[in-house]
Amino acid sequence: MLKGLLFLFSFLMLLKSLAQVTFIVNEFPEKTLETNSVYLSGNFEGWSGGQEAYKLKHEKKVFSITIPEYKEAINFKFTLGNWDTVECNKDGSAIENRNYVFNKPNDTVYVAISNWTSPRDQYKLKVSTAAKNVYVFSENFKIPQLNRTRKISIYLPPNYNETEDNYPVLYMLDGQNMFDTATSYSGEWEVDEQLNTLYNQTGKSFIVVAINHGNEKRINEYSAWDNEKYGIGEGEAFLDFLVNTLKPQVDKLCRTKPDSANTAIIGSSVGGLFSHYAAIKRPDVFGKAAVFSPSFWYANECFSFTKTHVKNACNSKLYYLAGDSESEAMVENINEMIALMKNQNFPEDNIMEKIVLNGKHNESLWRSGFTDAICWLFSEKNKTK
Repeated sequence: MLKGLLFLFSFLMLLKSLAQVTFIVNEFPEKTLETNSVYLSGNFEGWSGGQEAYKLKHEKKVFSITIPEYKEAINFKFTLGNWDTVECNKDGSAIENRNYVFNKPNDTVYVAISNWTSPRDQYKLKVSTAAKNVYVFSENFKIPQLNRTRKISIYLPPNYNETEDNYPVLYMLDGQNMFDTATSYSGEWEVDEQLNTLYNQTGKSFIVVAINHGNEKRINEYSAWDNEKYGIGEGEAFLDFLVNTLKPQVDKLCRTKPDSANTAIIGSSVGGLFSHYAAIKRPDVFGKAAVFSPSFWYANECFSFTKTHVKNACNSKLYYLAGDSESEAMVENINEMIALMKNQNFPEDNIMEKIVLNGKHNESLWRSGFTDAICWLFSEKNKTK
């Protein structure tokens, strides 16, 4: 009897370990066949826009791909190889991220794609929504630590040119999605509109430095730890870039409050993992962090790292946001991280956790949570000097 139960348990565990889903694209625009290359891109591979490992097979008039179960719910879109050719509605308008929850050992999902955008279509259909007080800080800012360049955008407060005040600074990852529908690949956060409204209502003012992600390098740059599947973690070098290359230039050229109490790091998904890491690793620089839907599953080392480093960050403030419809593991991991921090005597008053009912892993969740997070992180009087 016992052996039978053990066999059944082992069999069920084996089924779970073999859980996978096959996506079959059986309806698609004719122009798909011009490139014959369809890719799956999502939160499980860093929203790269198209990696060879996730290129769909084309046979028998359909495109298909099979992927294994991941530790969090899958959010994804299909592209022709980059975000300039992402799937969209028939009229060219953007669609919400697709999502899939693994709840079967071996599942098949049929997909219909209405249309693809193109660089020309994007230019016509995507009108810039960036506010007038958003500027390009640099089109090709050098990252000497990684031998790359990156576009940096900056938001200045509405009253910046009318005063001689200094301002707190928010460093925000995935800069493409912060200000402008025309540059976002899955919706923008409307950071500029939200901060302009906050200023008009409360007088609170911030400078925002938005750093574009590195496309196929995104997932590596936002993790300080290697991953067997996705490669070498470059998070330590990327943090060094923020601290020792970018921030000194921003402080030099803009009227900032450079101290840690007035400097925040903000990111979502793998960017949330990095924001947590940066706040724990360098609390002397980033005294505040908004950690949205962090991909703690990507690097379990972040728990042991936090345990050994969090005591140095006890004066910092961290805000955690997630949706209860992202995945069970997402909320569990955040609760585990917060419990770990409290067990290391991190002040309970310096942690805020918000779990949004029916919230999903997308820009809509993070956009709706941005203002509350900033107001809590900077709840002390926001005086300039």
